[in-house]
Amino acid sequence: MALMYGKEKDAEHEIDNSSHPGFCSWFAKLPSKSPETGTVRLFFRTEYYSAHGPDALFVAQHVFRTNSVIKYLGGGGPGKGLPSVTLNETLAKGFLREALTSKQLKVEIWKPKPGQGKKAVEFVLDKEASPGNLSAVEDMLFVNTDIVSAPIVMAIKVASSPAAQGSATKTKAIGVAYVDSSTRELGVADFVDNDIFSNTETLIIQLSVKEAIVQTGTASGTTERDFDLKKLKEVLDRCGVVVTERKPSEFSTKSISEDVVRLLNASSMPSSSTDPAASISELSLPSAPAALAALVMYLSLMTDPSNHGAWSIRTHDLSQYMRLDASALRALNLTEAPGNIGSNKNTTLFGLLNKCKTAQGSRLLGSWLKQPLVNRHEILKRQRLVETFFEDANTRRTIQDEYLKYMPDMHRISKRFQKSIASLEDVVRVYQAVLKLEGLIKALDEIEASSEEQKTLLQETYLAQFREYEGSLSKYSEMVQQTLDLDELENHNFVIKPDYDERLQALADRLSNIRDGLDAEHRKAGKLLSLDLDKKLHLENSQQYGYCFRVSKGDSRAVTSDKNKWRELGTQKNGTYFTTPTLKDLSTEYIEVTEQYTRTQSGLVKEVVNIASTYTPVLEAWNNVIAHLDVIVSFAHVAVNAPETYVKPEILEKGSGSLVLQEARHPCLEVQDDVSFIPNDVEMIKDSSEFQIITGPNMGGKSTYIRQVGVIALMAQTGSFVPCALARIPIFDSILCRVGAGDSQLKGISTFMAEMLETATILRSASKDSLIIIDELGRGTSTYDGFGLAWAISEHIASEIHAFCMFATHFHELTALDQQIKHVKNLHVVAHVSNAEDRGQDRDITLLYKVEPGVCDQSFGIHVAELANFPESVVKLARKKAEALEDFARDKSEPELPDDVVEEGAKIIEDMLRLWASSGGHDGEDVVMEDEDASPEDQLAELRRCVEQFRPRIESNAWAQGIIAAL
Repeated sequence: MALMYGKEKDAEHEIDNSSHPGFCSWFAKLPSKSPETGTVRLFFRTEYYSAHGPDALFVAQHVFRTNSVIKYLGGGGPGKGLPSVTLNETLAKGFLREALTSKQLKVEIWKPKPGQGKKAVEFVLDKEASPGNLSAVEDMLFVNTDIVSAPIVMAIKVASSPAAQGSATKTKAIGVAYVDSSTRELGVADFVDNDIFSNTETLIIQLSVKEAIVQTGTASGTTERDFDLKKLKEVLDRCGVVVTERKPSEFSTKSISEDVVRLLNASSMPSSSTDPAASISELSLPSAPAALAALVMYLSLMTDPSNHGAWSIRTHDLSQYMRLDASALRALNLTEAPGNIGSNKNTTLFGLLNKCKTAQGSRLLGSWLKQPLVNRHEILKRQRLVETFFEDANTRRTIQDEYLKYMPDMHRISKRFQKSIASLEDVVRVYQAVLKLEGLIKALDEIEASSEEQKTLLQETYLAQFREYEGSLSKYSEMVQQTLDLDELENHNFVIKPDYDERLQALADRLSNIRDGLDAEHRKAGKLLSLDLDKKLHLENSQQYGYCFRVSKGDSRAVTSDKNKWRELGTQKNGTYFTTPTLKDLSTEYIEVTEQYTRTQSGLVKEVVNIASTYTPVLEAWNNVIAHLDVIVSFAHVAVNAPETYVKPEILEKGSGSLVLQEARHPCLEVQDDVSFIPNDVEMIKDSSEFQIITGPNMGGKSTYIRQVGVIALMAQTGSFVPCALARIPIFDSILCRVGAGDSQLKGISTFMAEMLETATILRSASKDSLIIIDELGRGTSTYDGFGLAWAISEHIASEIHAFCMFATHFHELTALDQQIKHVKNLHVVAHVSNAEDRGQDRDITLLYKVEPGVCDQSFGIHVAELANFPESVVKLARKKAEALEDFARDKSEPELPDDVVEEGAKIIEDMLRLWASSGGHDGEDVVMEDEDASPEDQLAELRRCVEQFRPRIESNAWAQGIIAAL
């Protein structure tokens, strides 16, 4: 926050007082919008910006961090005048960038109605932008800023599914259209979804959608469509997507076929069809064209002529990528959570793996992490490429530091070419990248590949394309060399060569002659005045006078004494300015010729830029290959430079094999400062130990253990190496997570409700090829309800879905599930408890962070409270209550019972229960009461009779007495 003399540094501008009443009256008539409803307005006032009403309060708090900058227009103070804040251009643009990205707000920029000047009273809407549609403000706000991921805006059409009619299962037909403005790509998808929109959520995550267009509901909110809209909004909100509602009439397919035909470029159009629209398969989908129509209208694509013939279209297939939901995104720390921007980059998987040198590489990495592959062949291709650069460290460093580092974002430059706003600097940046292409090809050609397969793959993936682009761009280089003055680049001047054009050369010659004349006049005046040219008589190009002479005040007598020869122009602190008739004529001619030169050069610059823009398709294709290479090299860089080198995982076919990880580590945690990570083995064998229950103390490492399995599986399916000593991983169709607790009171969602919504998604979406990660399910309700739910969910996943599942819990009773289902396995994190009772002290707990088979037979919550420095009295009371309520804390004064006493007592109880079970007159192990309809009261009476019959034997055994007392 900038301070000036102890006062907030507001933008140094005041709104003209005479405009206050008129502006306040006009502003009051505007439709109500505010940051709370998702929109912020700024008013452009020629030299600065202003915000008013709720926007002013929002700006004051988030930009200046104080309300002292607020002025009240129209008279009066708070509650009477209109709250207003002014921002200079730099602050305004920074605020708008933050509003559109991290704060996920829509933006309106208003400008004065023409002819009002600085005393503007009325304004007109100039620009609108939203998190998914930055095109109107991109060049104003993001010109020197790399956008990590291209903003995707999506339209969603929900219809009733024909399959759902007459069926008990509620399904929806979903039509989706989306726009990637960075690549000018339209995308569509049509699929069936369940009533909690699981597939839609997956698609939103895969595409990193920022904004969604949906149909408005009715005022009553009681129709089926309104219920669907409410559920859909909950999904969008969970994914951090801005919702924009549009009228149902905008989802009309009336003119969408014509619009799409006009938008698509020639390469996307069928070549031989008399009716192009009929042969565009995407337009024949049931619901997607309606969504596409709403999207085209919302983004006003048809009103911008530069869009015509510039777009491509494709169908997005959900099944070609691993399914991820918003919970998995958070649980696996894939990307930065909203509000945490700027934290340690290694806290997220994207930050850890992003050693990319280009903006396009970083964007592609973000896409890959949200779209892990399920095609084994494609995964293995990426692995082999990573392995090539993993093994050849010298070439990897050379490609990163000498070539990728100097590659501009060709998508950004191509968009400037397409909009006809590119400059010579853009032309030069592409030219400098083209010069690097030859060396890049040579470096890739000489790489030390360990197999012919790797060499072939390098050739197919990179070298063949790069050589093709080099051939296509050779003419581009020639054009730049012929037209641009490359010597001037060192001075950061981007100008056309004079000899490129006869008119320009003629003007350049005239300027040269004028400069010679100026030098001659300078020498002549020096002789007449007897003044040294370098020290006393200066020839200057003044903004006020043009070319003129300047002498110090002490030497000005010679000038003022002869006014026929010298014409005095003025005197300033640094001396006296004067001219001669000849110098005056030369100066005027210089200005005129310079203006002609600039005009001529501007026309030639347009010609050069237009020629360069014809290479846009090649530049965009080249850009995609550069991004791919950048991500692959980044994967190799991270694998080599990790604290413990990563290994190439063995990828098994989907549905076959088991998950085996040796010395697995969490990639983000192991690189944190002052962390010595303890690796653990993971073995999930299909039909033997595919469902694992992990118990143990808080802070013991349960969450880390189960999350690292999800992270490693995801990394493997993106083609990356993984942090293990050995890894054998089957292909998962989805990673589904229920981790952590988060409520949203403003949206009416409690912690427990959020937990149940996420779990419902898992139960509805999981298959036998899914990886499920559940951490502490059931904590948001009572112990009994929580345990009941945890057991039921676990049993359903283990017996019905048969997915790979890791379930971390504090419900130790849940571990009994392994007695019921054979492929359930119990694990626990190890904690060492020192026995310090003989010294009169409490036990000390040491967390070992190792995972071993078996059940953790006790809880350590009170020990963790001690670690957190709870007051001693609170800890003692907690321990006392725990011992009173739970059976695990037996009275320490009671001696341990000998094994033979326990065995004898167990035999007594077993005999008694057998008698009770056979009380109908049957014998044998598996008998039941003859009267199966006996009431519970009758059965309880029979049990009491059996206890009385065994009373002498029970009283002779201490262990049996304890059991009966508990009953």
